[in-house]
Amino acid sequence: MSKVVATTHRRRHAHGFPGWRTLAAQVFLVTGGALAYFLVRGLTMSNDDLAVRNARRILDLESRLGIDWEVPLQRAIDGSDALITLMNWIYIYGHWPVLVATLVWLFIRWPSRYYTLRNALFISGAIGLVIFALFPVAPPRLGVLDVADTVTERSRSYRTLQPPELINLYAAVPSLHFGWNLLVGIFVWRNAATLTMRVFGLAVPPAMAVAVVATGNHFVLDVLAGGIVALSGLAVAHAVPALRDTPPWAR
Repeated sequence: MSKVVATTHRRRHAHGFPGWRTLAAQVFLVTGGALAYFLVRGLTMSNDDLAVRNARRILDLESRLGIDWEVPLQRAIDGSDALITLMNWIYIYGHWPVLVATLVWLFIRWPSRYYTLRNALFISGAIGLVIFALFPVAPPRLGVLDVADTVTERSRSYRTLQPPELINLYAAVPSLHFGWNLLVGIFVWRNAATLTMRVFGLAVPPAMAVAVVATGNHFVLDVLAGGIVALSGLAVAHAVPALRDTPPWAR
C-alpha cells in the first residue's frame, strides 16, 4: 500500500509545478526567444517592390481558387464600430496575452505539454523567419487592396504590445498570428477541464482567422500558410524527445 501511495505522490509531483527556478529559466528563455524572433524578423524586411509583386501573386492565386475574401470580409464589418472594435481586440489581445497565459497555465499544470507547445512555437517561428526572408509579402492594408488598416486607425494598444521598431511590414506569409493561435486552441481544447475552456479553445483559431483578414493585416492564403507552418512545428516538436533527452521537469 505504501508503495502505491509513494508512486501516486511521485506522479502528481511530476505533473505539478516544476518550481520557481525552472519557471525563471523558462521566462528568460521564452522572452529571449521572442525578442530574437522580432529582431530577426525586422532584419529580414525586403524592398517595397518585391513585397508588392509577391502580394499580387498571392491575390492571383486566391482569385483562381475563389478565396479572395479580403475586401468582402472587411466590408461586412465596415458599417459597425462595434464589429471593427471586436476584430481589433481579437487581433491585439487575442494573440500575445492569450499565448502567454496558455504557456503559464500549461507550465504550472502540465509541464510536459508546456514543453511541447514551447518547442512547437520555437520551431514554427524559425520556419516563418526563413519564409519572411525568402518570400516577403506586403499585407492588404499597405495599398495592395482597397482595405483599411483598422488596427492602426482605430487603436493604439497594438503599438504598445508590439513597438513599430520590431515590426517587419512584409512578414505577411505565413500568418503566425493565426498559426500560433491554432496551437493554443489545440492545447486548450485537449487539456482544459471545463466545457467553457474547451469551447474557448475551439473558438480561438477561427476568431483569429477572421480578425487577421478583416483588419487588413493578412490574405486568406496567409492564414492557410500559418496553419501549415504551425502544425509542422508541432509535428517536429512531438519528435524532439526521440532526438534529445527531455528535461526531468518536463517528463
